[in-house]
Amino acid sequence: MKLAFWKKEGEPAGQVDFSRLPRHIAIILDGNGRWAQKRGLPRTAGHKVGAEAFRTIATYCRDIGIDYLTVYAFSTENWKRPEEEVGTIMSLLKRYLLEAIDTMERDNVRLRFMGDMGPLNEELRGLVDECNAISDRLTGCQCCICINYGGRDEIVHAARKFAMDCTAGTVKPEQLTEESFDGYLYSAGIPSPELLIRPGGEQRLSNFLLWQCAYAEFYFTDVLWPDFTKAELHRAIAAYQRRNRRFGAV
Repeated sequence: MKLAFWKKEGEPAGQVDFSRLPRHIAIILDGNGRWAQKRGLPRTAGHKVGAEAFRTIATYCRDIGIDYLTVYAFSTENWKRPEEEVGTIMSLLKRYLLEAIDTMERDNVRLRFMGDMGPLNEELRGLVDECNAISDRLTGCQCCICINYGGRDEIVHAARKFAMDCTAGTVKPEQLTEESFDGYLYSAGIPSPELLIRPGGEQRLSNFLLWQCAYAEFYFTDVLWPDFTKAELHRAIAAYQRRNRRFGAV
């Protein structure tokens, strides 16, 4: 059993038992714009630093044995942001996809993209498809990136798919269960997150993994995403490990 201790002044140490890590961690990548504005920089600068924070945390999750990491990178509502900011996010996504295609097999890291890829440009959709094809050959840690994703939209999308199967006669409405409905979601085949982390000071789901997070443990912190470090991840995991997960029992 390995333990790690991380402590900032005025905060409890993060003591992590690496023998009982959560299998699946979900993170809302919040605070990039505010991080930049606090420093007198354009919001786009925050997204660039946030992308590096994601790379660091994703690599570390792989290294310590987290099986699944799901991050909220761009929501269905984020298209309302200024055109320059959206363009920067999409450019960063393209760069990340190109790098991932070169390194996924070497690192044995699978990528999966959750959301409606239709509004992305043709080049990005092609890169997403290429990452998916490579992932099918791999067995390692899986990183799920939610792009143009909304929890309510996902549930509606799943309900439509089930309704189409009913119309086609392949299933009957009374056959629907929670377990079978899981198979219609973008996250089909992926276990639900045990721990959801939201940096940035907000304390809400913001339409993220509404179905999947029914029994997730929530961890909120004021730390903005670009400042989120391995030590912050340790604090979140340590807080998770101190909780008693009863799932409605006593």
